[in-house]
Parts: sequence; C-alpha cells; structure tokens
Amino acid sequence: MLDTLLRGKPAVVWYGDDFTGATDTLATVAQAGLRSLLFLDVPTGAQRAKAGPLQAMGIAGAARSLPPAAMADVLAPVAQFMAASGAPLLHYKCCSTFDSAPHVGSIGAAVAALRKVAPASPAVIVGGQPNIGRFCAFGNLFAQAGAGGAVQRLDRHPTMRQHPVTPMDEADLRLHLAKQGLADIRLLSTRQLELAGADTEVLLRWMQVQEGERPLPDALLIDLVHEAQLPQIGALLWARAQQAPLLAVGPSGVEQCLIAGWRQLGWLGDVPAAEPLAPAQGPVLVLVGSLSPVSRQQIAASQQFDKREVEVGRLLAEEGYLSACAAQLAQGLHEGRPMLAHTSRPSQAVDAATTAAVAQRSAQLVAETLRLLAAQGQPLRRLGIAGGDTSSLATQALGLWGLAFHSTLAPGVTMSVARSDEARIDGLELMLKGGQMGDAQLFDRLVTGGDG
Repeated sequence: MLDTLLRGKPAVVWYGDDFTGATDTLATVAQAGLRSLLFLDVPTGAQRAKAGPLQAMGIAGAARSLPPAAMADVLAPVAQFMAASGAPLLHYKCCSTFDSAPHVGSIGAAVAALRKVAPASPAVIVGGQPNIGRFCAFGNLFAQAGAGGAVQRLDRHPTMRQHPVTPMDEADLRLHLAKQGLADIRLLSTRQLELAGADTEVLLRWMQVQEGERPLPDALLIDLVHEAQLPQIGALLWARAQQAPLLAVGPSGVEQCLIAGWRQLGWLGDVPAAEPLAPAQGPVLVLVGSLSPVSRQQIAASQQFDKREVEVGRLLAEEGYLSACAAQLAQGLHEGRPMLAHTSRPSQAVDAATTAAVAQRSAQLVAETLRLLAAQGQPLRRLGIAGGDTSSLATQALGLWGLAFHSTLAPGVTMSVARSDEARIDGLELMLKGGQMGDAQLFDRLVTGGDG
C-alpha cells in the first residue's frame, strides 16, 4: 500500500547532524520493513544505483560540530538532493537532546539552509523520543539520565547541563532555539493533542492557521510525551506532507511517528524480528571518545576487553604518539584480543576547538589501526565507536559511502554494515553510539553477541 502511494519515490529523506543519530534513524525505518540505506555523503549516481529502490534514505553528516557558515556550505547540496528526491517529508535529524548552540551545530542555521526544500510552511519540530527517555511537555525537554536513570529537565540533567561543547542552560526549546535564530516558534502542546484525539483535521486546521500568518512563523513545535501520541502526530505530519513538502526537525521520533501512523492505517505489514547480533568471529575494536558518565560506566563494566587509555595531551601534542597507540592496538587485535581504547579525562576544562581536535585525532587513530591490521592480512570485521563527534569523523576517515541496518544493540544504539569500494572495509560491522546511550554491558555484547 505504501509503495502505491509513493509511486517510486521515497517517503522520507533525512540528514543526520551526526553519525550516531543518523544510524538510529536507519534502524527505526529498517525495523519497520522500509527498504532503506544511509549514505555518508550526498550519493553519486553510481552509489544511488547500487542502493536500488528505497522507501527511506538518509545522509549522515557532522553538522553538529560545525559553525553556522560551514553548516550552510555542507547543507546546500543536501537541500538540492532532498528537493530532487520527491520525498514528501524531509527531516533534519538532530540529537534527541537538541545539542546545539548559536556558534556550533546551530539548528537555526540548519533550518535556514534547508528552508528552500519546503518554502511554503514553517519547519515542524518534534520534541521527544520516548523510547530512549526523551520527553517534551509544554515546550520543555526532559531526558532520562542513562538507562533506567531518573528523568531530569534538560537544564538540570547531570550530563547535558555541563556538556563540554553545547551545555544546556535552557530546557524550553522555544527559548533555546530562539538564540539560534528561530525567534517565532508556535507550540502544539500535549494538551492540544489530548483534546484533538483522533481528529487529524482539527490539528491540520491549527497548522494551516499558523501557515497563513504573515510573516510566516519560523517553526511549529509539537510536544511528544508518550508512545500513545506517536500515531496521532504521525497522521498529522503525513497528512500535511501530502499537501506540500514538509521540513521536519528533531530526533528519530519523527520517523517513529510516521511509522506508527502508517501502521494504524494498515499500510505496513508485519515485519520479522531482526536477528540478534552473533558472537564475534574475530577480534573486536572499540574506541570511546565520549566523556559522559554512561560511557565511563560502560568502560568500567566491560570484562571482555584489553583496555588502553589514550592520553589526550600526548595525542594532540606528541608526534608519533598516535602511531604508537595504533600499533599497540593492532598488535593486540592481531593476537586475537578484543581491544578497547578510551581517551583520558582532561585535567582541566577544554573548549570546543580542543574537543573537536581530540575527536579528529581519535578518528585518525581508528583509521590507522585498521590500516595496520589489514596490512597484517587480518581486516577487522567488527568495530564500535562511542561519542557523537568521534563517530562521525572516524566513519568519514574509514572511506565508507553507506551503511545498511544489521541489528539493534540497545534503544538508540544500532549495529550497521559498512558499504565501501575498499574490500577490506566493505561488510565491516559497525556500532556507533552517542555518549548517553546503552546499558552497562553494551560493549561486551560486541564480543559475546546478543541484543538490547
């Protein structure tokens, strides 16, 4: 039924502002049975042909780590690709905690760069993703602190309030995004959703009233508090997208809403459960570039790995240190030992530039380790990377052009299969995760297998 409605065009095209989040969206659409692939840049004609007909396709990027001018340059070809795709819904996939600031990863700058794909309407922001503990109520964002942790308002969240690059000092998304240029954001609150019930026309009329105003509002923000609201919001988004292309902003909750709406309409059939990850058949490498308490807990709980600390100061300043670390990791892997490398905690506060430099050098460390291992005749087949910026940069450094869905290790944590023109990389099983995602035993399951 969905194919008939789409007439050969994708239902949704998304751009992920970091690679970990982009793979979560890939998992969401793939597990719903949609033919999907995540490209690691705007695809060439040859890459698009290799992918075949797709119902959902994404582009993974690193906009979250860029200043506004660089974001505009990066997103210009993305906007062209989105517009040419014919998809009714176009999604700027940001972090579920809306990590952003006026000077880096600005969501306002992203909307400005992509607005041409849907010029007739404001951007629509979906504020939550309940399955990973993200809840938006009356415009304010709340987040669970780790798997099973307490739910905190974002400006009181133990990690997000002191994020090293984009600390959250404001939980109201309207005020947070106003600093980034989205000054006029209208709210569709959870109370309005409750009163409207299943009457999509009521909500559509509300949207049309906002779209009829001049000047046009910058965005419409939709609360999302619990799973029962998914089909209601999805029906609204899809109905509106049939009228004219719609630009959506938010986490993978956008696709979760669409899928729930389609299921309620009977447009998606039953999908067999994904097979759990099998035990590793060779050595496994994990690089942890995240300093979050969740990632540090996962390092401490891991029992399957030979652990190595990478000293940040030496990584940035000492010539030859990166090569020595890569050689040590490659030797351990060659001997059959699962290896876990993690960056040290800085002795003092660091700025955004230093954080970006560490992520870049960490990415180079991963690429060099894999190169050395392949030179020994033993290409790595399973890799895990923790940390949003580190994941994005490392994946780019490996020379991949696409990722296909493999399995889910935990809510918000996806295992993908790499697509590359290099035989030593093609087929690599790759886990990318943000610092807040996953339970304490996550890393060990890369060795032992299983799912979350």
